[in-house]
Formats: sequence, C-alpha cells, structure tokens
Amino acid sequence: MSIRKIRKNDVVEAIAGGSRGKTGKVMQVFPASGRAIVEGLNLVRKHTRKTQDRPQGGIVDKEAPIALSKLMLHCPACKKGVKIHRLVEAGKNVRKCRKCGHSFDV
Repeated sequence: MSIRKIRKNDVVEAIAGGSRGKTGKVMQVFPASGRAIVEGLNLVRKHTRKTQDRPQGGIVDKEAPIALSKLMLHCPACKKGVKIHRLVEAGKNVRKCRKCGHSFDV
C-alpha cells in the first residue's frame, strides 16, 4: 500500500469477518503486509506453558493482525465507519470524513 489510510492510534471499525461492526484503537500497523493489530478485534486464544514468569499458564486471549482492507476509520461525528479524502491545508496533508468533513489529523 502506497498511501496509508489507517495509522497508529486511529479508531477503526471492522467491516468484515468475525469482528464485524466492532470498533477499536489501532495499536500497531504493518504496512509491508497490509495488516494491523487493533485493540479488542480479531481475538485468538493462545495456550501458554507454565514458566517462572507465568506460574499459572493456561489460555490467554490476544489480538491477532487483521487485514487493512477489512477496516474503516470510525468517525465520531457520524458514529460509523466512513470513507476519507485527503486535502492539503496549510501545507499539511489532512484526512477528512467524506460525509461530515471531520478532520482525523488534529
């Protein structure tokens, strides 16, 4: 992907898959593979062995990477996932909501 629409700390909404309709904050983006880790989305169960750090062991829920094509920016004004367009304002690139004009880059 040449132009990233989704960045770290953005609030996004899942538009496909088992987490469809849920929102979460982007914790990490992997542009080379086109995936992102989103807080509370695409949870998988990881079985952990007993160690000195974790004497209990057991099953842990953790976030797995999800494809960027399955995510949309969540507009707080529109209260849903929206498409964006890019503008140059005062010499800076700005991402704005297509419906209401809310700016994501403050």
